[in-house]
Amino acid sequence: MKSGVRALGVAESFHGDRSTLAGAVVRASRVTDGFVFGTCTVGGTDATDAVIGLFDRLDRADVRYVLCAGIAPAWFNLLDLPVIHEAVDRPVISVTFEASDGLEPALEEAFSGEEFADRLAVYRRQPVREPVTVNDERVFVRAVGIDDGEAADVVRAFTPEGGRPEPLRVARLAARAADAAFGGGPE
Repeated sequence: MKSGVRALGVAESFHGDRSTLAGAVVRASRVTDGFVFGTCTVGGTDATDAVIGLFDRLDRADVRYVLCAGIAPAWFNLLDLPVIHEAVDRPVISVTFEASDGLEPALEEAFSGEEFADRLAVYRRQPVREPVTVNDERVFVRAVGIDDGEAADVVRAFTPEGGRPEPLRVARLAARAADAAFGGGPE
């Protein structure tokens, strides 16, 4: 991959009833050249719209990929990857870092009635997680708008060391700093 290719990484930090979302534009060469911030509701259903809003506010035609840290930020405020892909017209790749049997049992334990049914419907629309080996570490990838093999190549290209892609690493650091500074979180 050419060193100037850019990805928007989206990660979160939360406490209380709001989650701070950070978007970091990072080149494959590891140069960070943009940030955008937003919020979503902890336990809500607005995370998908919040991620689309980050992309729109960023207004960067040069971003080729959107990488999300998982699909369940802010206590099961599920990201709908196909909806994000349709809105931003870019491949959307979700990366998680731990093996899991899935979110259905946790959703059922945390929610009931319509809240459960709505979240379950969003969850079931998501592509299956595929294991990907990156620098001798294993991550799990869901991809929309790009085939699984190319998504694995993108994740590897943006991961110079360890198993966390640089756009997600930088976005997570930015989200934590913004949350601490403006959200009243720990210093």
